[in-house]
Amino acid sequence: MSENHINSELSEGILTLTLNRPEKLNAFTGQMGQELGAALDRADADDAVRVIIVTGAGRGFCAGADISDGGSVGAGSGLERKGLPPGGIGQRLFESHKPMIAAINGVAVGVGVTMTLPMDIRIAADNAKFGFVFTRRGLVPEAGSSWFLPRIVGLPKALEWVYAARTVSAAEALAAGLVTEVVAPEALIARARAIAREIAENTAPVATVLTRQLMWRASAADTPQAALSVDSALNLALASSGDVKEGFAAFREKRLPNFPGSASKDLPSPFPWW
Repeated sequence: MSENHINSELSEGILTLTLNRPEKLNAFTGQMGQELGAALDRADADDAVRVIIVTGAGRGFCAGADISDGGSVGAGSGLERKGLPPGGIGQRLFESHKPMIAAINGVAVGVGVTMTLPMDIRIAADNAKFGFVFTRRGLVPEAGSSWFLPRIVGLPKALEWVYAARTVSAAEALAAGLVTEVVAPEALIARARAIAREIAENTAPVATVLTRQLMWRASAADTPQAALSVDSALNLALASSGDVKEGFAAFREKRLPNFPGSASKDLPSPFPWW
């Protein structure tokens, strides 16, 4: 490969992945997809990684698929042929074990916005702009966004955005629930890291992996049975673990926990349950 299209930095249990084509507003390429998928694979296996932040270099988050890279057919289908699972980058992000925070520092268009939907928390700089522009290119929403977006902002707002394919401001995205916070550009990464540290310092790694998949999969089911049939089995499997003992001890002693469980080795037998 040529120079990296993704930069990575790990500190305080937080892995920051930075889309790294600032001269192209971080337009998404096949190489970027491969590097992002590989970074997620490594993060899943690395117990030092507790939370992932994804952001962009320069003044944009991601300006969509790079047409010169063959991205005109959409990042989902186009990148399946380049080492990502069926469903492309959306599927790989959905399957990630570690919580993910999108720190959206500028324009996020096409795959630049749809790739943030399987992430868990989205915050944006106040100058960020979003565009689900597919119908203006003769395409349909990709990367699973027809599943994710209505669950995040509701079907009426999702339809409005994808039919008109217009630009959405950070303020409108906040009002609709696409992002949970809007901050000044210079405060974006610090705020994302503060959210990430709260997770990394206070939660059990094993329980966090299980909770991420439980919340995403059960919340989209038709009935609560999808959760009821799994969460009791998971808690039963966890009940005798060192993590539970440490969690209660830390609570009683009013200190930060030091959980012994390893997310790479100690996931209980009900996982995966789907």
